[in-house]
Amino acid sequence: MIRVVIAEDQAMVRGALAALLRLESDIDVVGCAGDGVEAWEMTRRLRPDVLVTDIEMPQQTGLELAKKVIDTGMPCKVVILTTFARPGYLRRALDAGASGYLLKDSPADKLADALRKVHRGGRAVDPELALDAWSEADPLSDRERQVLRLAGEGVAANDIAEQLGLSHGTVRNYLSEAIGKLGVENRIEAYRMARQKGWL
Repeated sequence: MIRVVIAEDQAMVRGALAALLRLESDIDVVGCAGDGVEAWEMTRRLRPDVLVTDIEMPQQTGLELAKKVIDTGMPCKVVILTTFARPGYLRRALDAGASGYLLKDSPADKLADALRKVHRGGRAVDPELALDAWSEADPLSDRERQVLRLAGEGVAANDIAEQLGLSHGTVRNYLSEAIGKLGVENRIEAYRMARQKGWL
């Protein structure tokens, strides 16, 4: 049996995924979590073979969760299941150590097959998306990404500085670096572009 934990913040989607996967004779859904922190605790406690996680989740993103699982040396494989068909997200997911990246509009049997494949040690990634992912590199550093995400969400520069333990001037520098790298006029445009490309 392939033991699976599902991390998805939308209750209806989470329930539907669990119900679909439970129809498979060789897949056992051992837990469902509604946010990244709960998913991490569940994964640590239940030690599943595969963690299926969304990207955008409260408290901790699926990408942060994937990195945590890999960095701690857990034998658990990570499959990202998302609505975002963005090459930037795929690239970051693979960099974080994910073994699979599937879109939510994929047929249900494709997900089950992907779980079997990654459980055997393979990779399950949409080939067209994989090709696009290496056509344009993400120019942002992790810190620039962090600062830009907070700025785009409306957090003031002083609050960003306090939250990240940086000086106000350093926050300004990170923002202007990000704006320069993306070739846009201001932080709002930079945030929009980075989100659209899947770099945030």
